[in-house]
Amino acid sequence: MAVRPGLWPALLGIVLAAWLRGSGAQQSATVANPLPGANPDLLPHFLVEPEDVYIVKNKPVLLVCKAVPATQIFFKCNGEWVRQVDHVIERSTDGSSGLPAMEVRINVSRQQVEKVFGLEEYWCQCVAWSSSGTTKSQKAYIRIAYLRKNFEQEPLAKEVSLEQGIVLPCRPPEGIPPAEVEWLRNEDLVDPSLDPNVYITREHSLVVRQARLADTANYTCVAKNIVARRRSASAAVIVYVNGGWSTWTDWSVCSASCGRGWQKRSRSCTNPAPLNGGAFCEGQNVQKTACATLCPVDGSWSSWSKWSACGLDCTHWRSRECSDPAPRNGGEECRGADLDTRNCTSDLCMHTTSGPEDVALYVGLVAVAVCLILLLLVLILIYCRKKEGLDSDVADSSILTSGFQPVSIKPSKADNPHLLTIQPDLSTTTTTYQGSLCPRQDGPSPKFQLSNGHLLSPLGGGRHTLHHSSPTSEAEDFVSRLSTQNYFRSLPRGTGNMAYGTFNFLGGRLMIPNTGISLLIPPDAIPRGKIYEIYLTLHKPEDVRLPLAGCQTLLSPIVSCGPPGVLLTRPVILAMDHCGEPSPDSWSLRLKKQSCEGSWEDVLHLGEDAPSHLYYCQLEAGACYVFTEQLGRFALVGEALSVAATKRLKLLLFAPVACTSLEYNIRVYCLHDTHDALKEVVQLEKQLGGQLIQEPRVLHFKDSYHNLRLSIHDVPSSLWKSKLLVSYQEIPFYHIWNGTQQYLHCTFTLERISPSTSDLACKVWVWQVEGDGQSFNINFNITKDTRFAELLALESEGGVPALVGPSAFKIPFLIRQKIITSLDPPCSRGADWRTLAQKLHLDSHLSFFAAKPSPTAMILNLWEARHFPNGNLGQLAAAVAGLGQPDAGLFTVSEAEC
Repeated sequence: MAVRPGLWPALLGIVLAAWLRGSGAQQSATVANPLPGANPDLLPHFLVEPEDVYIVKNKPVLLVCKAVPATQIFFKCNGEWVRQVDHVIERSTDGSSGLPAMEVRINVSRQQVEKVFGLEEYWCQCVAWSSSGTTKSQKAYIRIAYLRKNFEQEPLAKEVSLEQGIVLPCRPPEGIPPAEVEWLRNEDLVDPSLDPNVYITREHSLVVRQARLADTANYTCVAKNIVARRRSASAAVIVYVNGGWSTWTDWSVCSASCGRGWQKRSRSCTNPAPLNGGAFCEGQNVQKTACATLCPVDGSWSSWSKWSACGLDCTHWRSRECSDPAPRNGGEECRGADLDTRNCTSDLCMHTTSGPEDVALYVGLVAVAVCLILLLLVLILIYCRKKEGLDSDVADSSILTSGFQPVSIKPSKADNPHLLTIQPDLSTTTTTYQGSLCPRQDGPSPKFQLSNGHLLSPLGGGRHTLHHSSPTSEAEDFVSRLSTQNYFRSLPRGTGNMAYGTFNFLGGRLMIPNTGISLLIPPDAIPRGKIYEIYLTLHKPEDVRLPLAGCQTLLSPIVSCGPPGVLLTRPVILAMDHCGEPSPDSWSLRLKKQSCEGSWEDVLHLGEDAPSHLYYCQLEAGACYVFTEQLGRFALVGEALSVAATKRLKLLLFAPVACTSLEYNIRVYCLHDTHDALKEVVQLEKQLGGQLIQEPRVLHFKDSYHNLRLSIHDVPSSLWKSKLLVSYQEIPFYHIWNGTQQYLHCTFTLERISPSTSDLACKVWVWQVEGDGQSFNINFNITKDTRFAELLALESEGGVPALVGPSAFKIPFLIRQKIITSLDPPCSRGADWRTLAQKLHLDSHLSFFAAKPSPTAMILNLWEARHFPNGNLGQLAAAVAGLGQPDAGLFTVSEAEC
């Protein structure tokens, strides 16, 4: 049967559609289906493929497709062929290949897309064929664009205090495509790239890190896509400033010039003045007090005394005193003479003048006095010159060249019989300390091996002359001498946070008890022939101005060791606690040192590839050990690199030991997890009469700009009443993060319903917003429960703050020297100081050790600093013995060497 030529395309399309349905191929990418025996090079390929589009409102969208070579080209949508009449087809010839090309267009309306129900999306695909086969284009998805009117969450108005963080949440309306969000401040666009104090989170919330007065404004969240632009309700943010009192003026002059009156002083609420609804200062702005001014009493003469006997000069006299009454309180003195002299012979004899012999007597007395004064000046000059010669080789003028004098030689512990107590003084004497340098053993063998348990025991008795200060000096004398110099005027005037001693080439150790702070002075760090008076001081952050920039925070106590400028031939090791959670991805840690001019400098950047040769810091989980050849003031500062940077906070709960009123206060302290911060709070609570009521907890505080919140719950209402008017208390983020504020705490005040109530059961929650938190379950008797009181009993560290010479070290001196001599030279078998550093996990910066004259000495010094006084000498001996040195007798000490 003959077919009309005009029907061939339609028949071909029907056959092709049936063939495509039978194949079941639905692919999103361009797919070619060649016919058997056909040339693959003549398969259609698409010059233009349909792309994903959105239908905005009721406007249809246009899909375009073009293929070459192509004899037919059609669209099918959601698996069904589009009617031929809906196609607009253009035929042409490809200019580059000369092959036939076809381009087809169709319009897709909103009604077509809305007919598709369920989860399936509306899509269209272009199919082109030639004599060699067919090719399918990628799928183009057609979606209806929209943006709903209502926001899922709108920002709310807030009132925040100055420097507090602000978070304005915003969840835009649902829409396709998803809406983009921007923020307006008083109709001006907020650009975080221009203001580092502002950023927008992934959840579209606007965060102001630290509220400023300029941040008081109306904030609007704007959501937009290709369909519409929606605005949220404006949220008014008010940054207020609470008023603060100025200092009191001086007391006024008493209102009464004589007798009782009053005087007053005043202050104003201008430091700062309240702003934007901030609270006015609480309390009175004027204080009055009673005063009494003593009335002036004028002096009056007493009666004349009796006349004296008649003298050789033919006179007698009488006297009187201005004592009836005596002048006081500014009264006038008596007028007139207090002595009356008269001639007692009725002018029958007259007084004669002195003769020449009296003048000679006076001249002789003056000459003797002048000679005595000259002799005294000569003696003082000779004494000063001798003292200058004695002091020429001493670092401090208060110490003579004799060296160290022992105050007492007494054991502090059974296993440490060589502990010396040191107090500096101007006077010096010399004593002799006797004993052998290593313990003697019974038996014929004159030596002992490294594996022996006595190998690393403390030094026994050798015979050494040790010099240090005499016991007559007091700690206040030492501090007063330092405070006269400009650099030391910021040193604490008390001695509770200070240690000091006099040292020579034998070295020693200084410790501030219960703070984790110590200074190790290795042997030969002080040049031979020199004697230094060295101190170690812990500063309060508020007493030392440490500038912190950006996101920097103080992680350690501020510690001074000195005096600065003394000559050291070996690095000393300063040990101190820190509260950071060290991570190279979260922290940038720097060691800061203060110069004599008062400026702070970064002397070491921890973790950098090229470490300093003057400083080195071994950072561990809770402590750091600083090698330095320059004494001074140091602090460890961290800068957060991400919100994952955390500081450890120690949480402590205190309450009164005795409760004599109905009110009962629970104080919650949030302080750095360091020994020195704990010591300060414990001492403060002892003065306040407080006791620990729960075991301390550690909270990890993140650099997320979120505040710390504290709340109390489950207080039994039948026995107690909470006087807290809000649901929680809050400590601002920056008060905690900068690390310079001490004694941060909140107080929860409870009131007993009855004076007989003594049992308390409640919960205290402490948490960082969107961060870590801790819960305390309190259940105790407030009158007799003291089970947690002993948890914070301060224990002494090493007995005394200063140790001199061999008693300051765990490793005996001769054993130390043999280890250094053996391991310093490089060894081809690897049995040298590098292997020892790996065994002791001290190989993070081998380049620093290698730059020193004795790398082994540096490693042993660090071991001494980390493990005193409770280090395991057996483990160190095993590490040294396991290096496999070929000379087995290398680590032995003979009787003669002792």
